[in-house]
Amino acid sequence: MIISANNDLQTLLNFLRAPTPDGWLKAALDQLPLLLLDHAHCERKAATAAVNLISKYPDFPDLVQLMSPLAREELLHFEKVMAIMNERNIPFEPLTPSDYGQTLHGLISKKPGDARLRDQLLIGAIIEARSCERFFALVPLLEDKQLARFYASLVKSEARHFQDYLGLAKRYSHDIDLRLEQFLDVENELIGKNDTVFRFHSGIPI
Repeated sequence: MIISANNDLQTLLNFLRAPTPDGWLKAALDQLPLLLLDHAHCERKAATAAVNLISKYPDFPDLVQLMSPLAREELLHFEKVMAIMNERNIPFEPLTPSDYGQTLHGLISKKPGDARLRDQLLIGAIIEARSCERFFALVPLLEDKQLARFYASLVKSEARHFQDYLGLAKRYSHDIDLRLEQFLDVENELIGKNDTVFRFHSGIPI
């Protein structure tokens, strides 16, 4: 998926249904060091999530084939974010997450089997799509040209990760539409509400 094509971008935006609010974008521009720190944590967690799927579902060859390079790419992104942070003397340190990821992952079926796998893949697709949409939205607003170029370079890969997760969900489940709508209802509410913290995946900080 090449996100620079208007129809491909519109596909992703249609999937998400709601764009990132202007209030979040303003907060991001005002807090770039915090944005970078949380971005690093997001890449680390994305790599871990892919490896965990391989560990839990080793007998799903299509999943393993997609998640293994995805995990490597997420770790490469982590290293690139860390390099930018080191250049700017931004320490990598623990950071309390927003409730975005925890809330979405809390919706995943607790029952082992196809329903749980479907839910994990759909949540993965939503998070990757939102990451892509936020990178894309930030690029033209950033006066920091190094960061703008870096985020522009991530848009294509994040869009591909979104397609990987969504494609697997469709492959392993023939009934995703209702579940996806339920998840997106919650996701859209999370990004549109006032939030007590600013994070890469958060609502609008107050």
